[in-house]
Amino acid sequence: MERTAIEPQAADADADLMWRYGTGDAAAFESLYARHKGAVYRYFLRQCRQAALADELFQEAWLKVVRAREAYRPEAKFATWLFAIAHNVLMDNFRRHAITVVDGEAAEAELDNAESAPHEQPERQLERKRRIEKLLGLIDGLPALQREAFLMHEEAELSLAEIAAATGANEETVKSRLRYALLKLRAGMDEGSGKTQD
Repeated sequence: MERTAIEPQAADADADLMWRYGTGDAAAFESLYARHKGAVYRYFLRQCRQAALADELFQEAWLKVVRAREAYRPEAKFATWLFAIAHNVLMDNFRRHAITVVDGEAAEAELDNAESAPHEQPERQLERKRRIEKLLGLIDGLPALQREAFLMHEEAELSLAEIAAATGANEETVKSRLRYALLKLRAGMDEGSGKTQD
């Protein structure tokens, strides 16, 4: 079947890359993968909190992208389509194993490797590390649906409409989940911070 080119104004750059990959351009896939691998991996790692499982789900999601290359049609932003695949892979895994959360120690250890400028004072590095650890703990403590909405918004930079399309929820529900997640995270970060007003 012959494929027609995507109109540039009708598609984002990622959709064009996916179309080119579907026509046999392997370099286009490499570009897509490079752009999105970090966000997709972090989504899985923070949702399932187990590095080995995150690796497995990450591979499964990208395999589905590869298999869909010829049938892909840019009906939504590429990132929305990609995270819909990631969401479905995660939900299938949860259904297969009848789980909602697993131990997060390995994930925290990996996520703790946040880049820190070598010229920072040790006290600042320690404080920064504590704040990162606190935030990751708060994210882990969010209810699964709120955590998912937050990660898709922050990691993948998806809009409310795009998160709704990726998860099958309505936009108002996504908006509520994200709002509650942000309120809990802000409250948690402010708690015990010793902030004083002048």
